[in-house]
Amino acid sequence: MKELKLMKGNEAIAEGAIRCGVDGYFGYPITPQSEVLEHLMAEKPYEKTGMVVLQAESEVASINMVYGGAALGKKVMTSSSSPGVSLMQEGISYMAGAELPGLVVNVVRGGPGLGTIQPSQADYFQTVKGGGHGDYRLITLAPAFVQEMYDFVELAFELSFKYRNPAMMLSDGIIGQVMEKVEVGDYQPRWTNEYIRKNCPWALTGKTSDRPHNIVTSLELEAARQERVNLRLQEKYRKIEETEVRFEKTMCDDAEYLIVAYGSSARISQKAIELAREQGIKVGLFRPITLWPFPSKAIHAMSKQLKGILFVEMSAGQMVEDVKLAVGCNIPVEHYGRFGGIIPSPSEVVAALKEKLVK
Repeated sequence: MKELKLMKGNEAIAEGAIRCGVDGYFGYPITPQSEVLEHLMAEKPYEKTGMVVLQAESEVASINMVYGGAALGKKVMTSSSSPGVSLMQEGISYMAGAELPGLVVNVVRGGPGLGTIQPSQADYFQTVKGGGHGDYRLITLAPAFVQEMYDFVELAFELSFKYRNPAMMLSDGIIGQVMEKVEVGDYQPRWTNEYIRKNCPWALTGKTSDRPHNIVTSLELEAARQERVNLRLQEKYRKIEETEVRFEKTMCDDAEYLIVAYGSSARISQKAIELAREQGIKVGLFRPITLWPFPSKAIHAMSKQLKGILFVEMSAGQMVEDVKLAVGCNIPVEHYGRFGGIIPSPSEVVAALKEKLVK
């Protein structure tokens, strides 16, 4: 039965984890995502579903706990913010190499370095270009609303287990801290060991009489065999790119200009297109929901009807490179962003649109 709750985005992540049957959360506090761990501790999910919640001694420890839990076929996750996620990169690469599912949530703050606790979107490169070593990809979801912070936990696990690949939710300090109404569902039971043995034949279940021993590792010292591993991974990534692209379009049917934005920048841009249309500018909004796989084909198709694209991101302009690659040389693509935790206003976005594209 559905019920409405008023909660922060970070709390919605925690609530989504409890209610979709997550087995374990391992994390370490850091602003602006600490409410994830705090809400889990306060709710005592072990008493409701049996979910384990543990504050690890560091981000390095927490991602390796996720690695261990994932190897057992369990639904396990962690969350952090930018500097903490940087410390997790080796473990994330290990999980990708071992083809293990799992969820990492990044509530992004400004950088580089320790930077600020204010919101940013400057971790796009780290997330979708491979922050760790090797040729790997993360299934990446970008929520723009508190409801999506809740919903995308379950979606991330669904995709992660479907493809045996780690998933990332790339949020930011705005969505993590803002409070909105959230529709939450019933508590789902955690998977039984029998279910895991049947549906995750690769997992370390401890029962080996009816199957060969499973070995979970990302190590392969023979070059030819390591190449075959990489070829298999690349084929999997191509399949994900073909079937799992998600995006949302607003007021795009008659648009002459397009704003591309994700996460909190998309929320700001949604108001911006309303203001621009009041001034007679036909502009629409394209919101990527999956940052990887990136909706390149959809943006390319739309570019044929447009005069220009403005990309809005709270960074120096990172996703704008993927937008330009998608568009090619068809039309101009410009970027507008703010730094250091400063949040652009809708009127600023409209002013940038008029200055850079609408002559």
